[in-house]
Amino acid sequence: MQKGKGRTSRIRRRKLCRSSQSRGVNESHKSEFIELRKWLKARKFQDSNLAPACFPGTGRGLMSQTSLQEGQMIISLPESCLLTTDTVIRSYLGAYITKWKPPPSPLLALCTFLVSEKHAGHRSLWKPYLEILPKAYTCPVCLEPEVVNLLPKSLKAKAEEQRAHVQEFFASSRDFFSSLQPLFAEAVDSIFSYSALLWAWCTVNTRAVYLRPRQRECLSAEPDTCALAPYLDLLNHSPHVQVKAAFNEETHSYEIRTTSRWRKHEEVFICYGPHDNQRLFLEYGFVSVHNPHACVYVSREILVKYLPSTDKQMDKKISILKDHGYIENLTFGWDGPSWRLLTALKLLCLEAEKFTCWKKVLLGEVISDTNEKTSLDIAQKICYYFIEETNAVLQKVSHMKDEKEALINQLTLVESLWTEELKILRASAETLHSLQTAFT
Repeated sequence: MQKGKGRTSRIRRRKLCRSSQSRGVNESHKSEFIELRKWLKARKFQDSNLAPACFPGTGRGLMSQTSLQEGQMIISLPESCLLTTDTVIRSYLGAYITKWKPPPSPLLALCTFLVSEKHAGHRSLWKPYLEILPKAYTCPVCLEPEVVNLLPKSLKAKAEEQRAHVQEFFASSRDFFSSLQPLFAEAVDSIFSYSALLWAWCTVNTRAVYLRPRQRECLSAEPDTCALAPYLDLLNHSPHVQVKAAFNEETHSYEIRTTSRWRKHEEVFICYGPHDNQRLFLEYGFVSVHNPHACVYVSREILVKYLPSTDKQMDKKISILKDHGYIENLTFGWDGPSWRLLTALKLLCLEAEKFTCWKKVLLGEVISDTNEKTSLDIAQKICYYFIEETNAVLQKVSHMKDEKEALINQLTLVESLWTEELKILRASAETLHSLQTAFT
């Protein structure tokens, strides 16, 4: 047999291909990471488990330098490396924060420090960390309005709320920024601009780790639970892993232990929580492919779209669903329509003579084959409606990518969200078809 043509050779090549697809390119040699390592070492942090790398699909992350076993410590970052409100209060900003009334929020304190230190440039003691932070973010609040208009309706509404929240945050903080003028030679308006605060807000919102709530008299009563964790925050999210993460009061370090195993040179992930893709997009600015928690939301308007307008009991049915919490979080998932969605449809499809059985529907009881079949038919119509809508949006996004090159990164992100939702809807359509065969 010719060398390299056998079964063993083919298996070896397939493994090598899979490995090369998931293996990242080590970036430890880059100047920004060399400086960060020096900075961390000066703060008593040393690590031999992980190395910065660039991975296909996820971008910059951390790669295992050795095999990691279940329960093993991935990283232990000393308190001296964390950027918290304590850091801010101890800094040159402390006196200004302490005397400002009403007290600034913990979030404002962190954002102010980030903007100020970024402005300081090479003079900042936090420069090595600031250098590796993203220059821009992809949360909906950062997207162009015409891109936001392409989002699913429920996400678009939340994105607009997010933008309004950040704008209000900026407007309400301007007087405090003005009080900092003695610290700067330049006008504070040019330093603490909306774009600068937006960058800082996104940095905290997308990268902070959780600490046990603390309370300081010089800060407002809002929960003080955020800390920025240099190097540790390079760990990317995967919905398929679990970790144990918390601040250890005994070692005074933020520690992460894995409940998974990692081979050498694999990307090491953590899990931000069991979030669907719309939540990940809103809070972190990315979409997770094959996310088991991903779903497609059904609004009240779409829920009743294919129900008979002649149903005199419809308002009462809607009222019952609302009173019992069945009007929201109705979804299609990888396994088909959710139990909540089917339950809501079964109640809405109750015939007049069966209406008194609505409590049994909410308890999961079968009322009749007719009710079961009708609710599945309506679910299928809704699913097909979403598939048609999703294909239309994807086509529109594709045309915009050709016409608006400057927005291609934002459009690609939106495209990935809709693509994942289309996969879910197709899977749901297949499940519904299988369920309906029981009634044919």
